Amino acid sequence: MRAVAIEQFGRPELLRLRDLPTPTPGDGEVLVRVHAAGVNAIDWLTRAGQGVTVSRFPAVLGWDLSGVVAATGPGVDGLPVGSEVFGMGGFPRLIGGYAEYAVVAADVLARKPEVIDHATAAATPMPALTAWQTVATHARVTAGQRVLVHGAAGGVGHLAVQLAAGAGAHVIGTASTRNHELVSALGATEVIDYTRQPVAEVVRDVDVVVDPIGGDAAVGLLATVRPGGLLVTLKGRDPRLESAAAQRGVRLAFTYVTPDGAAMARVAHLLGDGRLRVEVQQVFPLEQAATAHALGERGHVRGRLVLDTLDAA
Repeated sequence: MRAVAIEQFGRPELLRLRDLPTPTPGDGEVLVRVHAAGVNAIDWLTRAGQGVTVSRFPAVLGWDLSGVVAATGPGVDGLPVGSEVFGMGGFPRLIGGYAEYAVVAADVLARKPEVIDHATAAATPMPALTAWQTVATHARVTAGQRVLVHGAAGGVGHLAVQLAAGAGAHVIGTASTRNHELVSALGATEVIDYTRQPVAEVVRDVDVVVDPIGGDAAVGLLATVRPGGLLVTLKGRDPRLESAAAQRGVRLAFTYVTPDGAAMARVAHLLGDGRLRVEVQQVFPLEQAATAHALGERGHVRGRLVLDTLDAA
């Protein structure tokens, strides 16, 4: 099969198309003929040697995928050959989504809704699961709450806005001016341009903050939270943030995204009936994975980047 792999850590140019053996599904696994693969920040961090552990090279990155079941291993029930599926496989273990074929545990996949294409489906899993585990699992957002989503036009942010708004919350999103129309259309009641003034100068007394950045930005957002409110960060534990939160009486939670077949099925339902929309900025041929990584690393991507793995050169 054709796959994009790295032989060592480093710059995007190290992502190169090559021939590799097609994997074989084991117990509880399916072989997916990948039609599209999502590109996430953890992909380029891992390529640079700053992400998940890579135990051997060549290493094929990519966890988010959409495609068709090509073969099934023992013990798989309910996903026959020919089923259109999507999901986030095995994270943080490498499953090799940047390829024509990948092996994935059947129980983390969901059926792809007919109303969306493979590119949109591949753009969805990791950011949608992150948003779901943040908004629904950690924050348990309910109607009437005030929820601040920082970076509301980003991959996780634009989905968190929709999930919180769908729960009946008053959503405040932060985004650059060019993305205000999009964030409002996704369900935000207010949109703040974080490039023009500190968010904490104009937002107060929110119940929940969704923080995708961490560091100084997260510490600054604590001032927007009411006493007893919650800040959920996607960037892991930080002693300085934890100390500042304790001083302000703000609770903290940490989202470490994990595969979740039940949540993926719920996301699939929301996509299928139009209650969840995934913004795709650009789709690249598989052989242009390096270009996609370089664009993602520069930041300010509106929505998601995707690789088309069909007809790899």
